Amino acid sequence: MSSEESSRTAEALARLDQITRRLRIECPWDREQDERSIVPHTVEESYELADAAQRRDDAKMVDELGDVLFQVHFLSLLLEERGAGDLTRVASDVTDKLIRRHPHVFGDEGSQTPRAVEGLWERIKAEEKAARGKPEPAGALAGVPVGLPALTRALKLQAKASKVGFDWNDPRAVLRKIREEVDEIEAELEGDEVHAATEVGDLLFAAVNLARHLDADPEAVLRLTNQKFERRFAGIERALAARGKKSQDATLAEMDALWDEAKAQE
Repeated sequence: MSSEESSRTAEALARLDQITRRLRIECPWDREQDERSIVPHTVEESYELADAAQRRDDAKMVDELGDVLFQVHFLSLLLEERGAGDLTRVASDVTDKLIRRHPHVFGDEGSQTPRAVEGLWERIKAEEKAARGKPEPAGALAGVPVGLPALTRALKLQAKASKVGFDWNDPRAVLRKIREEVDEIEAELEGDEVHAATEVGDLLFAAVNLARHLDADPEAVLRLTNQKFERRFAGIERALAARGKKSQDATLAEMDALWDEAKAQE
């Protein structure tokens, strides 16, 4: 980055900081907020950024990154107001952390494979907690945040269990487990719907496990499936509109046939 580019970046960030501070003082809504009320918006903006990244929409990514950056500034300002930190400390701490956790880049650890780097990161992270008097909680599954999306948390729990040997070596074994869970759901459908719903949870957990064994992110592949469903259903609606119909006026059989057509066209 040239000195001119650095100057423009610093100027833009300084202006964002000024705007954030003014909003905190002059906007009635912003004045009322605290970290608990703001963080749900931060999570929402992060999901919108993830969606833009998944779609490879660069213009949307720029827009959503701006929203996330504003959230960082605002939350840092809340810390500053009560003397618990500020944006400078946030940036400084994360910089130090990145240097500390990448000795293969900034130290003499030597080159690493991506998998080895992950293990190195986890080891250093555990050492940092121990140094602060906060050793890792007991149990192989400890440390996975409860607030994560359920699919992501399932993935992380399974990955931790795998590290201590509680795992299958073949994705076909996971597929057999999925078939087993489907059979259990079918058995419950004739009786207890509550138990059937519980079995659906087991099926989803097993599906996440299969995605993990295929080196796929379950959140990412489900987002792609959601997009595919939207695209094909829009095709059904267009085809019905050409016949002078709306989706609510069509039969399931008619829509199912159009679905197959949309699928074949892809």
